[in-house]
Amino acid sequence: MQAMGCHCGVRMLVAAFAAVLLLLSPGPGVRAGEPMPLLAYAARIAGDDARTRLVIEFDREPAFSVHYVANPVRVIVDLPETSFGLKPESLEPRGLFDAIRYGGMGAGASRLVLSAKGSTEVTHAEVIPMEDGKGFRLVLDAERVDQDRFDKLLAEQQWTGTVRAVKTDRPAVAPPKAGAFVVAIDAGHGGIDTGAIGGVTKTEEKHVTLAFARELVETLNREAGIEAFLTRDRDEFLSLPQRVQIARQRGSNLFISVHADTLRQKDIRGATVYTISDKASDHLAADLAARENLSDEIAGIPLESEPAEVADILIDLTRRETQAFSVNLARSVISSFEGQIKLINNPHRHAGFRVLQAPDVPSVLLELGFLSNKEDEKQLLDPQWRKKVSALLADAVRRYRNTAVANGG
Repeated sequence: MQAMGCHCGVRMLVAAFAAVLLLLSPGPGVRAGEPMPLLAYAARIAGDDARTRLVIEFDREPAFSVHYVANPVRVIVDLPETSFGLKPESLEPRGLFDAIRYGGMGAGASRLVLSAKGSTEVTHAEVIPMEDGKGFRLVLDAERVDQDRFDKLLAEQQWTGTVRAVKTDRPAVAPPKAGAFVVAIDAGHGGIDTGAIGGVTKTEEKHVTLAFARELVETLNREAGIEAFLTRDRDEFLSLPQRVQIARQRGSNLFISVHADTLRQKDIRGATVYTISDKASDHLAADLAARENLSDEIAGIPLESEPAEVADILIDLTRRETQAFSVNLARSVISSFEGQIKLINNPHRHAGFRVLQAPDVPSVLLELGFLSNKEDEKQLLDPQWRKKVSALLADAVRRYRNTAVANGG
């Protein structure tokens, strides 16, 4: 296939427009000492079930590497930190691919994940300077291959799909004050994992959760004796094990993961508090846990890259005791919310959420509401509503802490 051409004037306008959008958007910030991210400002895809070509245009020359993941088949393209100023329709999946995702991976890296319909190989990949010298074009040609060829690609690659350890790529933090009650607030999703999409505003869940998490941390830190922190403080990807690891490294007494999902039934609305369990309380909880547990797969991380110790930890006595504390926290949250904000029917539910697997940190997943419901979506984007719910949560945490201290915890 021949590379498709484009008008330079249109390309320059798109690049300028994308740059303005990125400045106005709640995307990732640049920390001191970090290089400016690349800008991917245009893309296109063409092909069929035998061959597919993908082209992405950058403001500067991108280094890249291509890897493969099985079950399901995904082609992973790793890039330096990149701001994606692309129109969503420019990378609508077609040809060999049935899903295409892109975004930040944290630690100055970004990723393109191409979910394939079957065994696929990138047979040609190169970066070409633009004809006018203003930018570079990444061209990827993919072809359908047989299973033996794909198995060989997997066996020969050295890449494992793991993300860099949290303690080496995050800034050092001061230990909590002696006697402080430490609360980890986890803004769900982030980076390449956008989460749910608002039905009316098309707002991405990762931005909703981070805005609320920031408000909640500020509120909790005004409470005497409580130190709250964010597992992520910008639009970056963290794997599910990383989120648990961060909470444990900081000596957390509580872990609260914040979400705002979507449902097919758009009339369902209200907050829900989930705790971990080997068996789901109902179909809704099971479906939600299954979707949330796909976060790492969406980012192109093989499931086998998780720490092997998790499976053993889940059955020990420490986890059982922690589960009891988690249930007490859930009940405290629901008690604080009742009569103040809308709750779903049976608001305390449970399922096998991987992000709640810390064996020694009481943990809950708080579904603030559903972006699929227009009333909930409106509230989730309202700063005053966030303040109100944060204050109610702070009250629940304070009461939980007081009970735990009184019982010698």
